[in-house]
Amino acid sequence: MGFLTKHLSSDHIFTGFNQISKSVNGFATLLLVPIFISPEEQGYWFTFSGLAALVMLADLGFSNLILQLSAHEFAHLHFDKDRIIKGDERYLKRLSTLFTFTLRWITTIVLLSVPVILFIGYCLFSFRNTEVYWFIPWIIFVIGAAMTFVNNVILYFFEGCDSVGIVQRMRSVIVIFMTLTMCVTLVLKLGLLALSVSVLASAILGSILILKEFSPAISGFIEESKTFSHQWGGEVIPLFWRYAVSWASGYFIFQMYTPVMFHFHGPVEAGKIGISITLWMGIFSISNVWVSAVTPKLNMLVSKKEWMARDNLFSKNLILSCITFMASAAMVFLLIFLLKGKVAIVDKFVDTTSMSFLAAAWFLQIIVNTLAIYLRAYKEEPLVIPSFLSALYIVITTLLCVKFLPPKYFFLGFLSSYLWGVPWVISIFYQKRKTESHNRWVFKMGSYLR
Repeated sequence: MGFLTKHLSSDHIFTGFNQISKSVNGFATLLLVPIFISPEEQGYWFTFSGLAALVMLADLGFSNLILQLSAHEFAHLHFDKDRIIKGDERYLKRLSTLFTFTLRWITTIVLLSVPVILFIGYCLFSFRNTEVYWFIPWIIFVIGAAMTFVNNVILYFFEGCDSVGIVQRMRSVIVIFMTLTMCVTLVLKLGLLALSVSVLASAILGSILILKEFSPAISGFIEESKTFSHQWGGEVIPLFWRYAVSWASGYFIFQMYTPVMFHFHGPVEAGKIGISITLWMGIFSISNVWVSAVTPKLNMLVSKKEWMARDNLFSKNLILSCITFMASAAMVFLLIFLLKGKVAIVDKFVDTTSMSFLAAAWFLQIIVNTLAIYLRAYKEEPLVIPSFLSALYIVITTLLCVKFLPPKYFFLGFLSSYLWGVPWVISIFYQKRKTESHNRWVFKMGSYLR
């Protein structure tokens, strides 16, 4: 108990509760989907989710960039008791124009991406003869996913404004509501509509909660923006193209597997892939709570040039994330060993070899993700080339594996990409630390000589 009291902040607690809520959602999905829908519908269910990640792909890292930019500006500001942002007038005006810039940007993304994603899904699903009713559920699902995307970007903005606990609490409420809606509609045997309706309903709730919590701040931003103008495009675009390459690569690194399996082996095998990836992404998310909860603070500490506090916060939370993942993975494999052949749901997952590949890959992703957050706190994106080459490598090797190797080696390309990717990212990290130490030394010597 003393250990938890020492290391847990309210941001950690609410971030953890949000990830637990997501895990409950994932568990409900793992438990109820195989019971209430057919194996073929299960394949469509997880393929919907895989294609919905194209909405996140349209984001191209913009949401994370906005979190970092808002954190750097908010480092000199604060919320008052009425939830209105106060502080240095210069930074308040910059933050206000950053918010209105964000709204214009995400509106443009949604208007451009939604028709394209609807068309891609139609092309994939319409060429397969099936009894599954997918057309209307697909349209509703994409609309809900687009609304969720808009809400997420706005919530990322306010997370950067040192509101991690509040935002994560809101996210928890949204996930719980989505889970309850999904469970009820599954029990009512609505099939794929259960997924679509739950996503759309939770997106509507998210919009309501954002307006309820942050309307004073949003109103203040709009008023400030009427009297001040700042061309954020000049600051965002040079960074954005780098984020765009990394995040586009991320889709192929993490989200391509279910659609690929659906294409080559049909919806039943795609369902096994989807449900297994859902499990390990959930474990990753829970383990990553330690790091995600302090991401805005890392950016704020960089903005204030408080290097030692930044390094202590970084190293402590990386270690805690790794320990959490290893403990969770050990529990999963223990349960598989004990329940294999005894509980039907265990047989819905991929084989043990594939599960081992996924476990190892997602553990290494904990390290890569934390180092990336550290490096991006400088408002830089040094991982463009590693991300792009990893995605290219994974696409090629995964297609080769699915065509020429047994199914248990499907994730071989995903795992093997980390064998050369992790050392490369660590090298970039240490090079950054070396450059930073040199710059600090030069600054101190200059101050001394003056």
